[in-house]
Amino acid sequence: QVQLVESGGGLVQPGGSLRLSCAASGSIFSIYPMGWYRQAAGNQRELVATITSYGTTNYADSVKGRFTISRDNAKNTVYLQMSSLKPEDTAVYYCTLNSRGSTYWGRGTQVTVSS
Repeated sequence: QVQLVESGGGLVQPGGSLRLSCAASGSIFSIYPMGWYRQAAGNQRELVATITSYGTTNYADSVKGRFTISRDNAKNTVYLQMSSLKPEDTAVYYCTLNSRGSTYWGRGTQVTVSS
């Protein structure tokens, strides 16, 4: 079993920055592809960013140039650095990990961008 715990969410003003963290624990035997999803209230969950086992990253067009996904393999942790935040970035952000064809999800952390 793999457990994912997100942290770092909160309230931030438009144009501000925030860094989310996701720590993986449990049956961690190698470097796995990981990513971030988000879901705004009443909306569908959407993919925000991914990072492969080799460190290759991919971003949704809506966050490209503003968000950066990274990982610290020694800590089994993935990060999402969010800059130039907009009100439309407001959502619950979820961390994911892919292992042996299965996707594991964290419980999410709330990010609210508002004045």
